Amino acid sequence: MTNLKKLGLTALAGSLVASTAYAGSLDVAGAAKVSYTSADETESGGNPWSMTRDITFSGSGEMDNGMTISYHQMLTAGSFSSSGLKLDMGDSGMLTFANGTSQGQGISAYEDKVPTAAEQVWDDMDGQANGVLTGNKVNKIGYGNSLGGANFSVDYNKQEDGGSAKSFGVDMSPVDGAMVFLAMSDEYAGSNASTDQTTFGGTYTVGATTLGLQLTSIDFSTANADTDRTHIGASFAVNEDLSVSFGMSTVEFEDGSKTDQEDSGFSVSYTMGSMSLTAAANASDNVGGTNGTDDTHKEVGLAFSF
Repeated sequence: MTNLKKLGLTALAGSLVASTAYAGSLDVAGAAKVSYTSADETESGGNPWSMTRDITFSGSGEMDNGMTISYHQMLTAGSFSSSGLKLDMGDSGMLTFANGTSQGQGISAYEDKVPTAAEQVWDDMDGQANGVLTGNKVNKIGYGNSLGGANFSVDYNKQEDGGSAKSFGVDMSPVDGAMVFLAMSDEYAGSNASTDQTTFGGTYTVGATTLGLQLTSIDFSTANADTDRTHIGASFAVNEDLSVSFGMSTVEFEDGSKTDQEDSGFSVSYTMGSMSLTAAANASDNVGGTNGTDDTHKEVGLAFSF
């Protein structure tokens, strides 16, 4: 019995040494933001104070062939938010598997490329989904690489009823300070139905100013439900810590009985080390295409990262 015990302890010690040789490490980062929000006067009031809190676990390692693999998982308010696995193959590109995030692949990486100091002009508005890209981010496989000065990426996942969600995106810099992009997707929308999305545009930076233009077209399987959105904006870096921006967008509805939805917003951000102070004021006219239905949203936030 004593010999068996010694044999068992020796085997356990050997396994611990062997596993240690392959052990990696996880880094932990966190962020918290306290916000004060003022909604439209027609909306029911409540406690205007709120706090978001995120914790991200991440780790990486290098394989014998020189490729690197990395992983992250984010928890928001203690619940799962997103996770992702990346295999960096060098000149052969980046292979990803993601849940709850695009990891920079496919059309989701181009949801809104118009520059802003804090919030997009449509954010937290009643009609914020109108004309804005959507992308399935559940257990999605992606691949990205660069070729001839252009960055391209694709992603794909399988869904029920034989359907799938797939997209691609490409961007490049034709001249210094400029970036142009194009992205398209075919999103599953039920049995024998899909939503087709296309977006393109560009940004240009000169000195401390960045200008942006983006046009998005969404073709729904439901008749007379398509939308087209034009979004322009500009940001200005007052100094390395302070930035301001202004933007506006127009959503046109295929339904002729609807009026164009017009959104506009102003935002500012000030960063000092790991702390940032942000403020945004957004307004929307003819929400959802209903003439005379308006909405406003104002928010001040103080965020910390650690």
